[in-house]
Amino acid sequence: MNPESLAIPVAVVMERRRGVTPWADFVWRAVEVLEDAPDVPPWTVLREAGDGRTLFFAGAAEVLLHPTDTSNYKHNLEAATPLAWVVLRQAATPSGLALHGVTVDPGEAHLHADTGSDLVEALPMPPGLRELAAAFVARHHKDHAFYKRKRDKADPNALARRAPVDEEE
Repeated sequence: MNPESLAIPVAVVMERRRGVTPWADFVWRAVEVLEDAPDVPPWTVLREAGDGRTLFFAGAAEVLLHPTDTSNYKHNLEAATPLAWVVLRQAATPSGLALHGVTVDPGEAHLHADTGSDLVEALPMPPGLRELAAAFVARHHKDHAFYKRKRDKADPNALARRAPVDEEE
């Protein structure tokens, strides 16, 4: 990891609801990114609601900020609602899921969503995380001028028909 990178500890709260189809007993979704992790083991029940919903502490993670990715963080912070993406993977746990990570980089979140096997949830970024990310961007971001590359001139003869080659020569 780059010595100028920053690791910010966060925690995730998940909600489990009863499934409404015969193919899924339960439906999981991330509901909150916490700035401070509770002092309990992962997948501890935090609260049970009477309507079949249960809140779990999914675990702690680190949001990694790298100086080379500040343009992605900057675009996220400039949005009306800056987001943090929670990435979960299937695992041999009682919940069937494991917290893989949390990111504020929309590009990284998109890569995890493209795998097809990760569960990626977008949640509002907590205020403390937003302040740390904004300070990191202010310290490390460098605007790069747009450079439009010029194409080579097309050679009109490159795709022209060639004369048949005489095999006797």
